Amino acid sequence: MLTKTSNVGTTEQTYYIIDFDSTFTKVEALDVLGEISLIGRPDRNDALDQIKAITDRGMSGEISFTESLELRLNLLKAHRDQLPALIETLMGKISDSFQRNRQFLTENADHIFVVSNGFKEFITPIVTSLGVLPENVFANTFVFDETGNITGFDNANPLSANGGKSQVIRDLKLDGEVYVIGDGYTDYEIRASGLANRFYAFTENVIRPRVVEKADFIAPSLDEFLYHNHLSRSQSYPKSRIKVLLLENVHPVAVKLFEQEGFNVEIRKGALDEEELIEAIRDVSILGIRSKTMVTQRVLENANKLMTIGAFCIGTNQIDLAACTERGIAVFNAPYSNTRSVVELAIGEIIMLIRNIVPKSNLMHKGEWDKSATNSFEVRGKKLGLVGYGNIGTQLSVVAEALGMEVYFYDVVDKLALGNARKCKTLDELLAIADIVSLHTDGRKENKNLISYREFGLMKNGVIFLNLSRGHIVDIPALVDAIERGKIGGAGIDVFPYEPKTNNEEFVNALRNQPNVILTPHIGGSTEEAQANIGNFVPSKLLEYINNGSTYGSVNFPELQLPLLKGSHRLLHIHANVPGILAKMNTIFAKYHINIHGQYLKTNEQIGYVITDVAKEYADEVVEELKQIDQTIKFRLLY
Repeated sequence: MLTKTSNVGTTEQTYYIIDFDSTFTKVEALDVLGEISLIGRPDRNDALDQIKAITDRGMSGEISFTESLELRLNLLKAHRDQLPALIETLMGKISDSFQRNRQFLTENADHIFVVSNGFKEFITPIVTSLGVLPENVFANTFVFDETGNITGFDNANPLSANGGKSQVIRDLKLDGEVYVIGDGYTDYEIRASGLANRFYAFTENVIRPRVVEKADFIAPSLDEFLYHNHLSRSQSYPKSRIKVLLLENVHPVAVKLFEQEGFNVEIRKGALDEEELIEAIRDVSILGIRSKTMVTQRVLENANKLMTIGAFCIGTNQIDLAACTERGIAVFNAPYSNTRSVVELAIGEIIMLIRNIVPKSNLMHKGEWDKSATNSFEVRGKKLGLVGYGNIGTQLSVVAEALGMEVYFYDVVDKLALGNARKCKTLDELLAIADIVSLHTDGRKENKNLISYREFGLMKNGVIFLNLSRGHIVDIPALVDAIERGKIGGAGIDVFPYEPKTNNEEFVNALRNQPNVILTPHIGGSTEEAQANIGNFVPSKLLEYINNGSTYGSVNFPELQLPLLKGSHRLLHIHANVPGILAKMNTIFAKYHINIHGQYLKTNEQIGYVITDVAKEYADEVVEELKQIDQTIKFRLLY
């Protein structure tokens, strides 16, 4: 086993003292009780604010606990009948890391004590649901009047007074090491009284600076506490130790998803240049970028812990994929999430350009009235030529047909046509037939200047031309020449060979001030809906890879959709794609009599990816020998 349970059988037992409010649960229970008991009261919000303020003052040690408790109960005006609703709410507020480590709580129940200044009436049902023994719960009890109103607390209970927790621990006479986990000053007081060997400030739900500064250790989660003490746990490595760097103002939903999982998340609004990224990426395990941050070979050489990169966009040409693969770094993107947004912009621009709206609008702004139908056309019956028939091209095809357009497409890959769309055998054929040409190709280097002087020469006179795909695909001087010669009747350009790094940089391009040309700052996929979609999609892929090892959707790794990990340890081995690696791994498994529950292998031209689910009991040497196999790039262990 790589992990150990508590030191049962050794000469000294370890006891774990756990606080309840804001530690075992995410909230302060009396705050929640107030939200229930004060429903319908005109002064509810004011009373709730007072209760929270009093709670914080008591937990940080500004006022005595007894005073804090009396003040809060007076404000609550609570009743016995409201306790079931409180318990139901608290059941849904159990701290995530406690939920994850239910097995630890159950296996060590004899040595775990929940000691709280809260009340048994709601604490016991919550903690026993995760395996804590009811006799190991030490807390206050309410006093009710004859009609069930909560009128006070048991003054004889030491936990209703200052120093109560220390008194309880003293009375327990625990013979062994005592570790305290809590978020409040009263938890630290146990350590200060000399009754505990260590105090861990628990910061998963709330950070109290005065408590943190007193702590022996900071535990951002129960996972961290268990990892620090080499105890059995649900996570092989605490996520609070895994650093996530998110750049370029990715959608807040992505930040929330990583934070909910307990990762250490750093956010920066803008893109970083190479030197800045080299500095920032040290110790980062997960990197999230959009289109402007260039992840180069030099950056990767300084990424000492990088495991995966998420491109919160469609394109990945800003990332050195070959270098990532060589280093065992999986890259994911969002190939579908903004498809609809790009299609809607393309349709809008086609209509604006073919109706010659832009010049007319510009004249109106100058006070000129030009009411005429000259050079204004309907899209109905026009031939739309799509260069590239991927996700965006096919969806644009469907929408365009709904508007009455005839759709033609050309793609280097043989694609099944949707609806009535017709495939052209060559790019030249498509360019010659289309009234409107719209580019939807990928960003591979071979596509540079795919459309240049020759290709514009093949197009019809007055053709409408759109590029919402990649900037380097179009030869800009050739496009300007075609516009000035009247070959192009109107153009919509959203992407450019060089784009400003920030909104403060001037946009310099020969297309400026050209007639009937719509210029947009690479916003084809930039809608609130698309960004929210991307903000959900990319983290889901990154988290699947980190948590499960699945690489489905990766742009540079062999794709594997793995089953959920249950009852096993998962060994993930990334290696150069050379013969014999799997045989060497299985030789090691055989040597140590490892029971294999499942094994998966997939390769691409550069690397091999082997995932082996094994029984939990195995020698530590197994992992070391797997890491030492020649041509190993990366190794991870999940459980």
